[in-house]
Amino acid sequence: MIHVHQITFGYTPTSPLFEGFTWDVARGEMWAILGPSGCGKTTLLMLLAGLRFPTAGQISIEGRPIHRPRPGTGLILQDYGLLPWATVRQNVELGLRIRALYGPDGKHAPKESLTENRAPYWIDRLGLTEVAERYPSQISGGQRQRTAIARTLVLQPDLLLMDEPFSSLDAVTCHDLQHLTLSLCQEQGITLIVVTHAIEEALALGQKILLLGAPPNRQARIFENPRAGQGQIDRRLHNQLWEEMKRQGHSVASP
Repeated sequence: MIHVHQITFGYTPTSPLFEGFTWDVARGEMWAILGPSGCGKTTLLMLLAGLRFPTAGQISIEGRPIHRPRPGTGLILQDYGLLPWATVRQNVELGLRIRALYGPDGKHAPKESLTENRAPYWIDRLGLTEVAERYPSQISGGQRQRTAIARTLVLQPDLLLMDEPFSSLDAVTCHDLQHLTLSLCQEQGITLIVVTHAIEEALALGQKILLLGAPPNRQARIFENPRAGQGQIDRRLHNQLWEEMKRQGHSVASP
């Protein structure tokens, strides 16, 4: 589904984060991008989202080069990106209103219009009905995250990008939302890519883990994790990732 071919990118010409970097993602896979702050995790997500562009090489999704954000890609940011002056219901319906404004033009929205407003379904499915008329400041962090997920799923994406989405939540809420996210992506056939700096979260969410190191990243270092989503952490793989990050001089907690 995703082909990252020989890309180079940096915020300054002399300090590239990626240099000749190649990486492939198959449709329906669930990936975690792991690494310390400053290694390029979020930048890679922005490149996939079409919000930044490589200075060399090319990124294509479903065989089409990415020159702008694509309608089929959903992006959930670390702070959820909710409008504070809009209710939960209005936030969930935001993407639908934008698509209606542009119409099915193939650029801002798919050429096939959505046949129905699925906002009420996802509000109910994600347990938001009782808070639907409240504002983001009036609901919990877990409810704000559920709102962001509902707003994305309403648009029927085929690719979901998430940037450290559970980092500010308590352990129980975090575990519940991780499980919910995996279940919904499997149910809807969505390809999932989650950025995290935590080994445990990468193991919980990613059937495959892309480990980024100190820039520039030139090679995709991939670890298979078949136990993702099963409620079990592969301790051997956890230790391997910890050793890899430690070897590169990264600051990591003791396993």
